[in-house]
Amino acid sequence: MVLKKATRKLTSLLTKPFKRPPKSPFSFPQPPFVEQPRTTTMVGSQQWRNPSTPFLFPKTESSVLPDPSTFFSPELLSSPLPTNSFFQNFVLKNGDQPEYIHPYLIRLSPSSLSLSYPSRFAGPSFIYQVFNADFTISGTSNQHPVSQTPHKISSFNDLSVTVDFPSSNLRFFLVRGSPFVTCSVLRGTSLKFSTIHAITSFNSYNSNTKFIVKLNNNQTWVIYSSTPVNLTHDLSNIASDSFSGIIRFAVLPDSDPKFESIFDRFSSCYPVSGEAVLNEPFCVDYKWEKRGCGNLLMLAHPLHLKLLSGNNNVVILDDIKYKSIDGDLVGVVGDSWSLRTQPVPVTWHSIRGVKEESYAEIISALSKDVEGLDASSISTTSSYFYGKLVARAARMALIAEEVCYPDAIPVVRKFLKETIEPWLDGTFNGNGFLYDGKWGGMVTKQGSTDSGADFGFGIFNDHHYHLGYFLYGIAVLAKIDPAWGRKYRAQAYSLMADFMSLSKGANSSYTRLRCFDLYKLHSWAGGLTEFADGRNQESTSEAVNAYYSAALMGLAYGDTHLVAVGSSLVAMEMQAAQTWWHVREGEGIYEDIYTSGNKVVGVLWANKRDSGLWFAPPEWKECRLGIQVLPILPITETLFPDVNFVKDLVNWTTPALERDGVGEGWKGFVYTLEGIYEKENALQKIRNLKGYDDGNSLSNLLWWIHSRGDGAEGYPGMGCHCWYGQ
Repeated sequence: MVLKKATRKLTSLLTKPFKRPPKSPFSFPQPPFVEQPRTTTMVGSQQWRNPSTPFLFPKTESSVLPDPSTFFSPELLSSPLPTNSFFQNFVLKNGDQPEYIHPYLIRLSPSSLSLSYPSRFAGPSFIYQVFNADFTISGTSNQHPVSQTPHKISSFNDLSVTVDFPSSNLRFFLVRGSPFVTCSVLRGTSLKFSTIHAITSFNSYNSNTKFIVKLNNNQTWVIYSSTPVNLTHDLSNIASDSFSGIIRFAVLPDSDPKFESIFDRFSSCYPVSGEAVLNEPFCVDYKWEKRGCGNLLMLAHPLHLKLLSGNNNVVILDDIKYKSIDGDLVGVVGDSWSLRTQPVPVTWHSIRGVKEESYAEIISALSKDVEGLDASSISTTSSYFYGKLVARAARMALIAEEVCYPDAIPVVRKFLKETIEPWLDGTFNGNGFLYDGKWGGMVTKQGSTDSGADFGFGIFNDHHYHLGYFLYGIAVLAKIDPAWGRKYRAQAYSLMADFMSLSKGANSSYTRLRCFDLYKLHSWAGGLTEFADGRNQESTSEAVNAYYSAALMGLAYGDTHLVAVGSSLVAMEMQAAQTWWHVREGEGIYEDIYTSGNKVVGVLWANKRDSGLWFAPPEWKECRLGIQVLPILPITETLFPDVNFVKDLVNWTTPALERDGVGEGWKGFVYTLEGIYEKENALQKIRNLKGYDDGNSLSNLLWWIHSRGDGAEGYPGMGCHCWYGQ
């Protein structure tokens, strides 16, 4: 009866919208939002007030950041700009590397846009899509002949980007998941559509407002225009007379003529932008601005389809399927979607708890680990490795709480203060956090002059990884020392807002969700580096740590909105990891030649799957497994809920541990997963380890094993320490 009441209470809490603030029920207090009327909130038994102005770290002018004014319209330059977006290649260097805007690869030049319905190749250690210029669209006008004027980004949103070609009067509405590429021809312009293939058939219909083009690569394209247009063609070019209006391009799936009538039905309704809205915990709503008449046809990837289950506002057209590196994209009719993920437990401590008879072994290791904490002995100035050391120590305080060893907590508190405060005060010798207004975001001192320093932090690479570790330490320190938390709250929220701001436009100091992709529903880490395969991310578990740590910080500050936002992003990041990084045979997303030899992706790119890592070859399977596990946290077991998959993953990895030179730290992560299903065997292996990852410790590994339980304690997904469960 108690469990039933708790479940009902939990369901009510998670499904009703938040009541404040009234204009944005999912916002949370952070620097971009504090320029509001002052409010008072309880933290423990004390009160704090939102500062009247946001905190920013000292300003700098980076010497390594590119100039955004080349490709962004002038009116956008006064606001923070995206640094890990789905269209990032369009605004870097020459802006001419392709981006994957489902279902097409799109490449820009100063005067044209080329689109490709990509072919896909798979091997034992990779999968990638190949760009071929199936159609290149350009135009000229009498007033503006073709020039080398760069394209301009005139607007962007979570699900769309608008690209203008000033020299040819063309504006493209590139909306993610649209089977049509839509072009607005702003004034009378002669159009040219060229292809690298041969045109084998060309027919016009409906008084020259519809055209069917067949190419010798077995693709069939349909072209729609809002008004009649005269088109002529030769072997590989199609030309028009003067035209203004809307023109749309789509490839028919599998060149099957049965889809032609379906596309006719949806050809008159086109999206010009798309927004993702976080209104409720564990839910994201897609809303498109559309023009024309009729219903809107879009495409959903496999995770969309899973989260759309039960949504009565859409109609799924199972027959319409586009091939994609992310799995089949399926037709969905509806002006808005509501995607709901399962709630996840955000807990300070283990979900099931640790049995008292296991305390002694954990305390023995913990006392030695805590005794070794010495801030003065830290030699690294790297924001990444330093953050890992901070988070490692913070774990010790929470383990001490859980196993009733309070003597460790003052020592950890002292260490955390000595290590965190210099970064927040700007007194750390050799590095520190700064703010650069060119793109609108944090950089490090080292990264502001060296693009390779701090793993590219200065060019916005890996921000959620680095800052996530610091947030974990801050959250724990604010929990065990509320007075310290109040003192450094502004700095803490500034770190968090750098990658978690929900704000848009000039009202924010930081770009909206710097790393998290609200269409793919996971993060990217690549920053302002041009990559032929688009954005990439290696470690999903460190991304999970970032949003989990932000949620914990919300718990420490009594900020329910931050808890909800962090928890929601954690839930989506984990489901995306389970969908695309965790490789299972028979699911149909990846080819058999790849799934038969791989259980986890190394680096996942927008347009590629790679078994290698940035720091290790594909054969180092223990590294591939470990980089998707670290750091070990209470949330880790929720990231790996499928015990059968965990067994397969460990069995796939274990032979690699026999290789000469395998690090003890990487072995620890393999044993971590083994402990999910073989507790005693994993425990013996952990006891025999001679070293640990720099963000891990023996006490943390023992805590993990001894908190596995036998399934009898607690109830699925929750526990006595779960904030939502209380």
